[in-house]
Amino acid sequence: MTQQSLHLLAARFLGQHVGSTAPLFLAFLAVHVVAGTTAVITGATAALAHKPGVRHLQAGRRYYRAITVLSGTGAALAIMRWQEDAYLLVIAAVMFTAATIGVRARRRRSRAGDTIHILGLSLSFVAMMTGFYVDNGPHLPLLDHLPAILFWVLPSAVGAVLAGRAVRRAARGRYDSGGPAATMGPVGVADDG
Repeated sequence: MTQQSLHLLAARFLGQHVGSTAPLFLAFLAVHVVAGTTAVITGATAALAHKPGVRHLQAGRRYYRAITVLSGTGAALAIMRWQEDAYLLVIAAVMFTAATIGVRARRRRSRAGDTIHILGLSLSFVAMMTGFYVDNGPHLPLLDHLPAILFWVLPSAVGAVLAGRAVRRAARGRYDSGGPAATMGPVGVADDG
């Protein structure tokens, strides 16, 4: 391959135009994509798993580690392309802070801790999805015809409804260790089904 063809290949990633072909940027981007994919899968797994079962705890720990890496690489990528991506630094900070608050609240083992746990981790997932859609949505097939404001609003609207349902369900004690497994939505919140 010629230098020019490598440059063109590096300028696109999974069909998406990449903002920079600098090797450091591409290295951070590769780690960022892996961490994001891991966070989506482990976040959904933790959300769907029986509370407080082993599967929920293991997936939740993996989710938090993935969110930590995703936030760090997202911050680095935003700094590297500050003019275009400064807003992603704010999203990365919200995502990491919300996840950290949620994880720490659960360690308190109180009803209030359950609510903060659910809301913190739900917000971190919503922030992650918002960052993904705002940055990539305008370039994705079918989504490229939607107004840009929807990429900012829709994840929060869906997440707020699902988080509210999860908080109500937790308040009713439906996450007790002896209770039935909760049916969870994609942002770590219950479906009252």
